[in-house]
Amino acid sequence: MTLAGKPDVNLPGGAWESDRDYCPTLTQAGARMLEKLRSHPCAPQYRNRSGNKLLAGEVEALRAYEQEVMQAVVAWSAAAPPSWLPDFLRATYATVPYYCACGSPPARLIDATPISRAELAHDIAAFVPDNADLARMINFQTTGTTGHPLLIASHPLVAGRYLAFHKRALRRFGVTLRHGAGQVGVMLLGHQRRCFTYVSVTPTMDESGLAKINLHVDDWREPDNRARYLDAMAPELIAGDPISFAELLTLSMTHKPAALLSVSMMLLPGMRARLEERFGCPVLDIYSLNEVGPVAVYDEQAGGHVLLQHRLYVEILDREGRPVADGERGEITVTGGFNFCLPLVRYRTGDYASLTHGPHGPVLVGLAGRSPLRYRMINGEWINNIDITHALKPLAIALFGVHQQGDGSVVLRLAPGAMPQADRARTLLAPFFGAITVETLQAQDKIIQYTSDLQDAMA
Repeated sequence: MTLAGKPDVNLPGGAWESDRDYCPTLTQAGARMLEKLRSHPCAPQYRNRSGNKLLAGEVEALRAYEQEVMQAVVAWSAAAPPSWLPDFLRATYATVPYYCACGSPPARLIDATPISRAELAHDIAAFVPDNADLARMINFQTTGTTGHPLLIASHPLVAGRYLAFHKRALRRFGVTLRHGAGQVGVMLLGHQRRCFTYVSVTPTMDESGLAKINLHVDDWREPDNRARYLDAMAPELIAGDPISFAELLTLSMTHKPAALLSVSMMLLPGMRARLEERFGCPVLDIYSLNEVGPVAVYDEQAGGHVLLQHRLYVEILDREGRPVADGERGEITVTGGFNFCLPLVRYRTGDYASLTHGPHGPVLVGLAGRSPLRYRMINGEWINNIDITHALKPLAIALFGVHQQGDGSVVLRLAPGAMPQADRARTLLAPFFGAITVETLQAQDKIIQYTSDLQDAMA
């Protein structure tokens, strides 16, 4: 086989046909891109095979969907919920087994009983519509920050829709993605001992390259190859989490991407500022959930995370499942979304914020993952874990944990790369707790950042 007249001397026999199993619309130009990503002298070890799985008609559908997303206005409120909501409830209660068993759809959303991760983990099949195309469905497992496994039902079209919302977020900061054929569009970063890594192409961007790489040195022949490979591939967009970005900062990479996208974990302002200074581009903090995809992007001018999805309705609930007033903190609860394999009604995310409405539309303020905790200060008074987040904002740290022991003493756990900032962290937390203990955090996966042994810690 030849690609545009060039022999595939570096490709094993049938490589193009094999790649088309993962990228059904793959052209010769796309195959050359995959070969470029794999065969560069500084390339990492790619441990897995994956791809977009999109059929030709689905690629065109994604292009139309992207236009819809970019033109949509998110401007609903609790007093004026979105117009699509009643039809969504009727369809969901008619086709999804879990909701079919609940009877007729509620006249008002507030009459539907909220659900949580526990219901999905118990029987995910009950939340998949009866009319879903099982032959095209894809499933993946996530642990989240709790460590409890959860199987997510999805579809190639659903996975492809993520890009539209990332483009919407990027537009807020004046960034328009332009890379196409022959260029690398997106590099996804991980930094773990074991990481799913692969190469693919993005058909809606003229088969620009996409790669998931692991920055852990075990995946590379030479540690310096990491920077050389990134410079050679010159991705337009680099996405990762604060852990992988902290490692990226240690590399001698000279390439300047158009933007960095931070997903999955809280990004402290100090880390964001350091990344922006180092790479000279916007750094977007995306609040994203495996269950519903990209939810919001942080915008300082808006005062919080601006919602991205035009067919996702957000409520803030108290512990009893009642909506709180605008501006009051509670649990982020979502209805709708773009994953047609997993339509959700009042799904309690386990994350907390308040919700305000203004010229930027609905905005999540003070977003924090997991249930809020109180910490007892040395004077006996209590503070919220959000106060600790604010105190640590100046630090450029990627991963940390704060634990209060039963005797009131506090342990701050920092990733190894953040240990040089330990003394400053002690200083920042001293007004609350006096002397604290700093330990090295060994975990390389997500952790629960705020924990306590005190009986009255739940806020």
